[in-house]
Amino acid sequence: MENKISDQDLLLLKAKYRNIKPILKKIEKGYPIQYLIGNVNFCGCKINVNKHTLIPRFETEYLVEKTIKYIKKLNLNKSSVLEVGTGSGCISIILKKELKTLEITSIDISKKALKVASKNAKLNKVKINFIKKDVFKFNLINKYDILISNPPYILPKDKDKKLKYEPKKALYADNTGLNYYKQIFKIASKSLNPKFLIALEIEETMGDKIKEVSKDYFKDVVIKLEKDLAGKNRYIFIYTE
Repeated sequence: MENKISDQDLLLLKAKYRNIKPILKKIEKGYPIQYLIGNVNFCGCKINVNKHTLIPRFETEYLVEKTIKYIKKLNLNKSSVLEVGTGSGCISIILKKELKTLEITSIDISKKALKVASKNAKLNKVKINFIKKDVFKFNLINKYDILISNPPYILPKDKDKKLKYEPKKALYADNTGLNYYKQIFKIASKSLNPKFLIALEIEETMGDKIKEVSKDYFKDVVIKLEKDLAGKNRYIFIYTE
């Protein structure tokens, strides 16, 4: 994340903090401006963030935009949705705001992140069912039509100093980078209805590997690897026609 302060951000910080000097020093050391301001704009909505939640990125906005297009294309507007690893709740909140007929359940392992997500849902006047669950110990009772996730996918060896203040559990996968995707596919293969959509954000170099892993769980499906606005392979969509 960039830590250069825009004029607008500086005004927000000055309005929030009586003594701005220690705040500027924290930013100089790489502490995220977004946490100090306390919120970000995500797809035009105010989303509160703190050290317990990942800071939403532009790439994830595009995941939501693309997913909405797929939902409409596949006529899944009245679907039940499961989001795995909701964090601040930003993905589920925008989906619900844009497609009010969706019924959304969002899980996360972090109780503190879910507290933020719940407040964000109220702030944005949407109803979402938030549940504290570990994706690796998750036995689903209900069936869903759509599964969406921006799971941890950074390799431990690729640790980035710019991310050191964000929650590690929301960022880092295992040494293969595939453990969360394998578990998501395992859940999806058991819990999705015959007509379904899976929407995932991925690390730009992992697309082909994740596609191959998905084939162990799904047959006779469409698998699309799609690019972000920078032309990088950042999304996988799997669906039945």
